[in-house]
Parts: sequence; C-alpha cells; structure tokens
Amino acid sequence: MPDAELDELRRRRLQQLQEMQAPDLGAAQAYSQQEAEMQRRESERAEILRRILTPEARERLGRIRLAKPEVANSVEQQLIQLASTGRLQRQVDDQTLRSLLERVMPERREIKITRR
Repeated sequence: MPDAELDELRRRRLQQLQEMQAPDLGAAQAYSQQEAEMQRRESERAEILRRILTPEARERLGRIRLAKPEVANSVEQQLIQLASTGRLQRQVDDQTLRSLLERVMPERREIKITRR
C-alpha cells in the first residue's frame, strides 16, 4: 500500500512540474517566433537595399553604419520609403547617397582652439 501512495504522489508532483513548465515553453516559442519575424524583416530590408543601391553606395552606407548606426538606419528607411512609393527610377549611386547623407547628417560644430 505505501508504495502505491508514494507512486501516486510522485506522479502528481511530476504532473505539477510539467504544468509549471508549460507556460515557459509557450513564452519561449513566442520569443522564437518574434526572433524569426525580426530576421525575416531584416532580410527583406537587406534585399530591398541590395536592389536599390549600387555596390559603392552599399559600401559607403556600411561604413557609415559602423560610425553612426542611427544615421544609417534613417537613410535606409528613407530609401526604402522612396522605393516603395515608386519615386526611385534608378539605382542610387554613391554621389546621390552622399547628397542624401549631407541633408540627414547633423551640422558639425567647428572647434577653434586659441592659444594665449
């Protein structure tokens, strides 16, 4: 008899533990789905940029991303918006990207050092 009771207690405890872990699995699965969605969006974004930028412009934008990621994101977003509305008639070359960057980049403050 005591062995049967002990087995029943073990079975109940195992079931409780499995029920407690079930919500964690759902959260992990939801997180995994969000990660997959983010990766899908990023790959779509990269594909659009690959189609609308020349190799030189992509290289320049990559270098800017290393120094100023927020500026690069802003420029990419503007380019994707222009492409999606059909306002880009041809690929964006390096010179066009430069002019766009000049408009987006904040003004540089000039620092003058005077010696006394």
